[in-house]
Amino acid sequence: MRILVTGGCGFIGSNFVRLLHQERPDAEIINLDLLTYAGNPANLVDLEGSARYRFVRGDIRNPEQVDALVEGSDALVHFAAESHVDRSTKRPGEFIETNVYGTYVLLDAVRRLAPRARFLQVGTDEVYGDVEFPSFPDENAVLLPSSPYSASKAGADLQVLAAHRTFGLDALISRCTNNYGPYQYPEKLIPLFIVNALENEALPLYDGGTQVRDWLFVEDHCRALLLLLERGSAGEIYNVGANQDPEVSNREITRLILELTGRPESLIRPVEGLRPGHDQRYAVGTQKLRALGWSPECDLVEGLRRTVAWYVERRDWWEPIRSGEYRAFYEQHYGQALGSGKAAAPKRAAKASNS
Repeated sequence: MRILVTGGCGFIGSNFVRLLHQERPDAEIINLDLLTYAGNPANLVDLEGSARYRFVRGDIRNPEQVDALVEGSDALVHFAAESHVDRSTKRPGEFIETNVYGTYVLLDAVRRLAPRARFLQVGTDEVYGDVEFPSFPDENAVLLPSSPYSASKAGADLQVLAAHRTFGLDALISRCTNNYGPYQYPEKLIPLFIVNALENEALPLYDGGTQVRDWLFVEDHCRALLLLLERGSAGEIYNVGANQDPEVSNREITRLILELTGRPESLIRPVEGLRPGHDQRYAVGTQKLRALGWSPECDLVEGLRRTVAWYVERRDWWEPIRSGEYRAFYEQHYGQALGSGKAAAPKRAAKASNS
């Protein structure tokens, strides 16, 4: 079975590629990734010698590149996306181009060249917008995106549903809550706070850390995606989440990270003020997915323990990202600049994060 994965050098994509390679020995995997700021070839360096894995540097917005890879594929798992709320408020056009137009290019190629292929769109719970407690929106909830990022992902999802309805494509959608785990680019809350703590640097916590997120360990998400790829129903949407009970605030997450890294709470640096496009609470109902037999295997404390241990052991991965050295290495390796050049490596004095 030939599976095309877009954005496979990113955080969730690389974890999925590795899981797929391990658990489906008959799968031939092609990884299409542009290598923007968060796409790091080091995430999958352990698979470079595999005859079943091939990396292609390319752009989902380029129809010629996409056509050449879609033809002959049995399935496509679509991770490639601009995905950071703060970045989307500064450069919304880039999010529309990648997340909306790029998804159209992929769907159009599948329609023309591989009409029997399965198309799994990896979406986000942020399309539901700010969710008041104690609500848990199901897959039929109204979409109320708050940022250019979530709006662009909602637009991508609607194209997938339309492609199934209009052209009969074997397409379906997952919408997941916040992920954490190994290989996450250190500008998101959990990896940023872990590496800052390890370096005894401030943890910039926005607005008292009152925001609530449903944190899912990345391997549990990837197992859900593999299940949906093989057993999900065409034309359907599936929410994916841990459904922590009780729910956990960003302040509590921060304290857990400090406890696990052995650092004092004095490292917390409060940051006040409203941030555009951010929501107070995300949550989803996951009964539909759980009816297929999935449930998360890793609880939050164990997942954070494993994640902190990974970042402690893998300074060789994140220190070059913090310094920007990894970009110079791969620019030399691939003979051209990584990404668009518009997004720099995360600075040590990073700004507050709440997602």
